[in-house]
Amino acid sequence: MVLTFNDDLCKGCDLCVDVCPKKILRLDDTRVNAKGYNPIICTNMDDCVACGICAMICPDSVIKVVRES
Repeated sequence: MVLTFNDDLCKGCDLCVDVCPKKILRLDDTRVNAKGYNPIICTNMDDCVACGICAMICPDSVIKVVRES
């Protein structure tokens, strides 16, 4: 499993960062999206347990947990 992000939808609310049990999500302070916000990034995809909590709490459907093929 892997996380995907629709960066242009992210408004930097930080909700996903707060709920991630592995603490591997953060706002990317090196980029700004089309809305003018710092989008979310995963700092270590290998540590992700694909729990989906981040995707469930995201009010803008920015995050998706997808199966690698």
